[in-house]
Amino acid sequence: MSILLNSNSRIIIQGFTGSEGTFHASQMIEYGSNVIGGVTPGKGGQTHLCLPVFNTVREAVNETGADVSVIFVPRAYAADAILEAADGGIRLIVAITEGIPISDMIKVKNYLNNYPEVILIGPNCPGVITPEESKAGIMPGFIHRKGTVGIISRSGTLTYEAVDQITKLGLGQSTCVGIGGDPVVGSSILEIVRMMMVDEETEAILIIGEIGGNMETEAAEWIRENSIKPIISFVAGRTAPKGKRMGHAGAIIGGKADTAQSKMEIMRQCGIFVAESPAEIGITVMHALKSK
Repeated sequence: MSILLNSNSRIIIQGFTGSEGTFHASQMIEYGSNVIGGVTPGKGGQTHLCLPVFNTVREAVNETGADVSVIFVPRAYAADAILEAADGGIRLIVAITEGIPISDMIKVKNYLNNYPEVILIGPNCPGVITPEESKAGIMPGFIHRKGTVGIISRSGTLTYEAVDQITKLGLGQSTCVGIGGDPVVGSSILEIVRMMMVDEETEAILIIGEIGGNMETEAAEWIRENSIKPIISFVAGRTAPKGKRMGHAGAIIGGKADTAQSKMEIMRQCGIFVAESPAEIGITVMHALKSK
């Protein structure tokens, strides 16, 4: 089965009645996701989008059996919203909010050590989608098609480009996970790779990385020793100058190993198929599957 999210997932929205929460909850419902309510403190007992509103996550979980929460809470309160979701019994937390302070996310990561069963995706991410079943986040559903390529990405827009190419090639996706582009995120590339490696519906795994940090090389070293499926990658930022942030807060070259070129070379050495440009992602995925 797919990872993280499927048609049985019961989704609530934190920040449900705000403009962002309202718009994207509507999009998720239209896609067919099983959105069963939302949380806005002080508005409990009301209805919104014909669904119940709760004051707390704990109330929502007790009343609806929710196991997924998508967070559209402003950055000043988003870290507390993540902690509330974990305390309230949510299994999968998808934090869409961008601009959460790094110090707040360090506290969140440490706190979530008390909840090993909880998976946090994001923050500053497009979310998770299992095509033709469910989406939790802001990914455009119409470009996705059910298939066998799992996608893990630090970049939202590059995710959409890769999905579009793969869909047009007739391959489709099993699950797409946008892990986020911040320096501190809930789940690493390696953690999602390990889930997809044992997923029977995923035949190949595409990793879309960026400059900055070591998540790509950490995953590549594990893949070299453990992979049983074709792995494809593209790393954005080949022309980025050292010390200058490019796009995401986590996309900054701190040393030679952080460059796109260095990560691509390590990935090749670990047996990963590397796309040289965004335009070649789909073709490289096709080549990797044919060579399986």
